[in-house]
Amino acid sequence: MKKYSMETTVGIFVTIGLLLISYMTLKFGEVSFFGDDSYSLYARFTSVSGLRAGSPVEMLGLEVGKVAKLSIDQENQMALVEMKIKKGFKIYDDAIASIKTSGLIGDKYIQIDPGGSGDLLKPGGAIIETAAPLDIEELIGKYAFGDIKEDKKSDKENAE
Repeated sequence: MKKYSMETTVGIFVTIGLLLISYMTLKFGEVSFFGDDSYSLYARFTSVSGLRAGSPVEMLGLEVGKVAKLSIDQENQMALVEMKIKKGFKIYDDAIASIKTSGLIGDKYIQIDPGGSGDLLKPGGAIIETAAPLDIEELIGKYAFGDIKEDKKSDKENAE
């Protein structure tokens, strides 16, 4: 009799442990079985250098979503970014999406200026106005190897 009560107690603890592990996996893995609390928006960029799936999407300094998927739009020869935006955030069709860097050499993220004078973007809609990231390495290379051209007129004025 005592043997069965010990096995029952162990079984209960194992079951509770598995339930807790399942809950934590769903919660921290941001997986949901009860409906998605976000919707997809798309944006096309000439370059998505440094951006990756899982990067944050910010609007007005607040995180409003994440980058879900990066792919290539073969028809337009541009990078296509799918963003998952949390429900409740309004983004209009005149919004501007740009790729920014957090800090000097930090990770890339998408900054959205929500717009406001157009119509609301529906799930699956696309942000038309985009700005590619500033390539700091290219700028440093141009400066280091003298590719930045100075204004000849200002040189003549300085010589006088």
